[in-house]
Amino acid sequence: VSQVANLTLVSSACDMVSTAYASTKESHPYIRSVCDAAEKGVKSVTEATASCVQPVLTTLEPHVAAASEYASKGLDKLGEKLPLLQKPVEQIISDTKELVSSRVADAKDAVSS
Repeated sequence: VSQVANLTLVSSACDMVSTAYASTKESHPYIRSVCDAAEKGVKSVTEATASCVQPVLTTLEPHVAAASEYASKGLDKLGEKLPLLQKPVEQIISDTKELVSSRVADAKDAVSS
């Protein structure tokens, strides 16, 4: 999970979502109260679940470690094949706009000639 979270694309997307969430909460008092209640509920459920699940996780630790290692290798290969994962969302959007703009210009030129 931490390896996925550290991918530039994922971390920049999370930052964007977090900023939008915080901005929305600040701008709209009714949404803020709903979000605050939801956050408290999620925190309570997470705390209650963590204490119940801990004994199971301890038992499954060797299996989780093996799955984690396998997933890590898979993510490394995916990162090699998709360099897009190492770019921030803003750069991907900018690159896409440039590509589309270039293709539209090429199409205009082709139609004009």
